[in-house]
Amino acid sequence: MSDTEAKSEKKPIVIKNATDLQRLKLEKLMKNPDKPVVIPEPPKSKSLAAPPDFVRNVMGSSAGAGSGEFHVYRHLRRKEYARQKFIQEKSEKEKLDDEYHNRIEQNRQAAAEKTAKKRAKRLKKKKNAKLKDKKPKTENKQNASSQSDSSNEEETDETEKKEITTADEEKSL
Repeated sequence: MSDTEAKSEKKPIVIKNATDLQRLKLEKLMKNPDKPVVIPEPPKSKSLAAPPDFVRNVMGSSAGAGSGEFHVYRHLRRKEYARQKFIQEKSEKEKLDDEYHNRIEQNRQAAAEKTAKKRAKRLKKKKNAKLKDKKPKTENKQNASSQSDSSNEEETDETEKKEITTADEEKSL
């Protein structure tokens, strides 16, 4: 047993693909689970260098410019092109972000409208179901009350009083 374990430990681990590499890293981490794991921070976003307020090496238009001036000019030109490219990329990224957030907001509003419409339909259906349930009961009560004329007359008097009081309240408003 000890011979096989010793052979398996001495045998070099060959990494053939990315999963083998990942497995090796996980095994190394799990050997000592108490050891804290260092998670690297995400890369910081690039910052834009401000354009120079005062250019010290101004290129002249004289024919006898030195050979070193071209390299200075090329460096400044490259720096300016990089700055302009960065500005364009930044504005494009902001534009895409704005479009994305607008699309999310539109989707959210559409979902809210759809939900509100379905809620209204559900409540209307529930209300209609309640009204259907109430109608037979009131008809049953009216049929039962029609058998006794005195109770029917009292109900009509009460409903007329309620209608008059509600009409008076509406007028006062």
